[in-house]
Amino acid sequence: MTSTLLPPGWRIARLGYAVETHVPQRDKPDPLTGPIPWVRIEDFAGQEIRTSKSGQGVTPEQVRSMNLRVYDRGTVLCSCSCSMGATAIVREPLVSNQTFIGLTPGPEVESRFLFYLMNAMQKDLQARANGAIQQYLSRDDFRSLRIPLAPFEEQRRIADFLDAETARIDLATHLKNRQTALLNLRRWSHFQESLDATPSKIMPLRRVIRSVIDGPFGSAFSSADYASEGAVVVRLGNIGFAEYKGSDQARIPVSLYEKFRYHEVKAGDVLIAALGDARNHAGRACVAPDLGLAIVKGKCFRARLEEDLADSHFISLLLSSPLGASAIEGRGSTRSMINLEILKSALLPVPSLSDQKRLVADHRRVWKRTAAAIAACDQQLRLLAERRQTLITAAVTGQFDVSTASGRNVTDGVPTS
Repeated sequence: MTSTLLPPGWRIARLGYAVETHVPQRDKPDPLTGPIPWVRIEDFAGQEIRTSKSGQGVTPEQVRSMNLRVYDRGTVLCSCSCSMGATAIVREPLVSNQTFIGLTPGPEVESRFLFYLMNAMQKDLQARANGAIQQYLSRDDFRSLRIPLAPFEEQRRIADFLDAETARIDLATHLKNRQTALLNLRRWSHFQESLDATPSKIMPLRRVIRSVIDGPFGSAFSSADYASEGAVVVRLGNIGFAEYKGSDQARIPVSLYEKFRYHEVKAGDVLIAALGDARNHAGRACVAPDLGLAIVKGKCFRARLEEDLADSHFISLLLSSPLGASAIEGRGSTRSMINLEILKSALLPVPSLSDQKRLVADHRRVWKRTAAAIAACDQQLRLLAERRQTLITAAVTGQFDVSTASGRNVTDGVPTS
């Protein structure tokens, strides 16, 4: 990342000579009920870190007895393990676990400049990481890093500039994410409005299901059995909201597929996620395209419908909608995981087959326009992220003079890699 063409007054230094590096105590205090925050990677959000989201903390007695390192205000915490290179500035005294290294700026280093510098070096850190099971960078790895250093007052000007510019980009990113959320909300509100205006019967989902199975669990096969060619394995990541996602497609040898043909998937089957999270509820569904030889994996269901009662595309829309999520929650699910009984007993509105097909066709027309708008937002978000990173890297490596930057097009002509 460092440049050989630095502005006058800049120099290349080893990180270990410019900052103090500290590795936290590996032993985890117990209990974590004290007033000094105990932070983890989950607590990183933005430039600053003050408290633990979990409310966990250590006591002064634990600090003394365990010889814990308390990071003072201005220390830069950088992940040396999971989420390699994730960085934040400490704003209140705190203690962290061993996934971080603490960087205390020396007299020649401004903490915000150091924060942005480590942010710019994140890809370099990831490339340097080693470890067969879990990537890791040692204290010595950090100390040996070669970094560009500007004069102290220039570091402060760069940090002030980046504070203002990244805040502007972050606001634009927030608004664009909000726009995307509203577009997705409009998708489902339109579907709900159309469904509400259509005569329906409330019935348990089992009434329209001819058969439903889950995938093989346990030690049936693992990721070590995946192959570049062979039969398709439908996993949770393939099941989107009324959309099959085939970009990360797993496969197993046909010889192994033959052992699990009971779990086979055919074109038109409804694929249902049995596991969810805060953004992807359990019960979301899609229709299987023609995958050739294919099976579902554990935590995925494959349903075949009574074709004279239900349209597979309508049922996948219904289960993927907020209405479907609420119906499954109403059967006792925590939304994190469901079983076949919860799925089959979910009470849902089912119109006539002809109305189902009409609702699907109407949704496709609306979704085509909405999806195009969301794709445009996604592209703009990628450009904002690229601009933000380019701006930071260019500023901390002296590729342009921030004191004369206008705030508009400040990265024109700056390399992006």
